[in-house]
Amino acid sequence: MNQALEQLAESISGRFAGQVTRVESRCGELTFEVAPAALVAVCTALRDEADWSFEQLIDLCGVDYSLYGVDEWNTETATFRGFSRGVNRDLSHQDGRGEERRFAVVYHLLSVKHNRRLRLRVFCEPGEPPMIDSVIEIWKAADWFEREAFDLFGILFRGHPDLRRLLTDYGFIGHPFRKDFPLMGNVEVRYDPSKGRVVYEPVSIEPRTLVPRVIRDDNRYEAALKDAPKHG
Repeated sequence: MNQALEQLAESISGRFAGQVTRVESRCGELTFEVAPAALVAVCTALRDEADWSFEQLIDLCGVDYSLYGVDEWNTETATFRGFSRGVNRDLSHQDGRGEERRFAVVYHLLSVKHNRRLRLRVFCEPGEPPMIDSVIEIWKAADWFEREAFDLFGILFRGHPDLRRLLTDYGFIGHPFRKDFPLMGNVEVRYDPSKGRVVYEPVSIEPRTLVPRVIRDDNRYEAALKDAPKHG
């Protein structure tokens, strides 16, 4: 990360001490985690104060951290038991203090005035449904972004004036970007000629047990024997 971003990081850490925590980014984005209770105050200051002037909300998205960092399988040998996504798993994700930290919202900000970008992450309040304050009064662009996160993740944005589904169909049940949403879905849609309309039916796909692909070490993969003449 260049010197300008490091200076920006130090100034933000000093200005919002106790409200934000810097997060390491693998792709070099300046990222801070914001305490949920401080979200609106921090975002308002980032937009209005001359030192920051983050006038634009470029993007907002939800994240489901259930099973974060957990491999579905990690093996180099074959297994006779296989693996099924249908097994029951604990989808909660807790930090070192034992607090639930499953759903988060990520904000990408742009300051045209200073030519700077900033990324914020805020974990939702624990419980179901996950909830967080809306930033629509700070950036109007948050309107459809928050509706999308509500539709796909079930995150409720406190203070949003019109929080309706945006991408899924009328009467859709569930939130398809959650990690516990079935990969095959719950219903399927088809046109019924006898009824003259589209009908919804329980999904007809049969669940399958998934087995990891394993590369076995045998003579077929030995470089020295690959082009060797075959004997009958």
